[in-house]
Amino acid sequence: MISIAELESLAAAALRAAGASPAQALCTARALVAADVQGLATHGVSRVAMYTSHLRTGRVNGQAVPRVLPGRPAAVLVDAGEGFAFPACELAIQEAITRAQAEGLALVGVCNSHHFGAAAYHLEPVARAGLIGIAMGNGPAAMPVAGGTRPLLGTNPLAAAFPRVGAAPLVMDFALSEVARGNLMVAAQKGEPIPLGWALDDQGQPTTDAQAGLRGSMLPFGSASGGVKGALLALMVELLVISLTGARFGAEVDTFFEEGGNVPHLGQIFLVIDPGAMAGTAVYKERVEAIIAAMCAEEGVRVPGDRREQKARLAQERGLEISEGVMRKLAEAE
Repeated sequence: MISIAELESLAAAALRAAGASPAQALCTARALVAADVQGLATHGVSRVAMYTSHLRTGRVNGQAVPRVLPGRPAAVLVDAGEGFAFPACELAIQEAITRAQAEGLALVGVCNSHHFGAAAYHLEPVARAGLIGIAMGNGPAAMPVAGGTRPLLGTNPLAAAFPRVGAAPLVMDFALSEVARGNLMVAAQKGEPIPLGWALDDQGQPTTDAQAGLRGSMLPFGSASGGVKGALLALMVELLVISLTGARFGAEVDTFFEEGGNVPHLGQIFLVIDPGAMAGTAVYKERVEAIIAAMCAEEGVRVPGDRREQKARLAQERGLEISEGVMRKLAEAE
């Protein structure tokens, strides 16, 4: 067991030791620990070893300072400068909130970026501002397109946050593969098998071996019925991200699970909407609460985001349980 503050300090120290600036290290560590706080270990400090290896091999610029590029009032790009995604995404969200409050909505992209972790994390300030947020990003090739067999698309996470009246926002966050690829990473680190239906090996055969799945490809969600919808949604995200930010597409990016490889130049997109610019804030609040009331009238229905909120409250009270293997890697990285 470890406190949130102590874990942030350890993760930031490991990133600084590998070459990240204090600002990059702190922002990145805070985001990774926030994932652990919400029970998302696949996007938490288990990623520090991967991030530090990318710093040492030059796949990420630890001294980068993100900047806003010239744009238009409701649409603009933030250049991550080949640094970690988190500082650039933080700047992008600040821009998106300010611009959406002025213009009604804002579309802000991040270019020359890296892995952006749990997509919904970036939308928390949006919901606190009473705005709707949508986030998406691409990654190294891990899935085939519909009808294909070779990895061409990333798992391309998609998230949304809807603010509520006197309650935590509705949060939806999911990779477009059957499970997030980080689940394979964690299973591989622990030497545990994975369920059939998550991944294929590099010969295109179903596998329960996490390492073989990392070398092979992920199955798109809905794979039990062909996975076409999951693959098409992943393609939609890929098209939006690469065409609007100039990012490399998945097959142009070397795997994250090896030290060597190219600078990824990934992209992220954030759409922020002010409900007051459409039917009005009062209408927005009434409609959202009405559908939530209808959902909760049925026993067993869970409001999206509630589980994360519960885990976060427990972590604040008790601290976090982190595996010995992850803690050992953090210590080795310092």
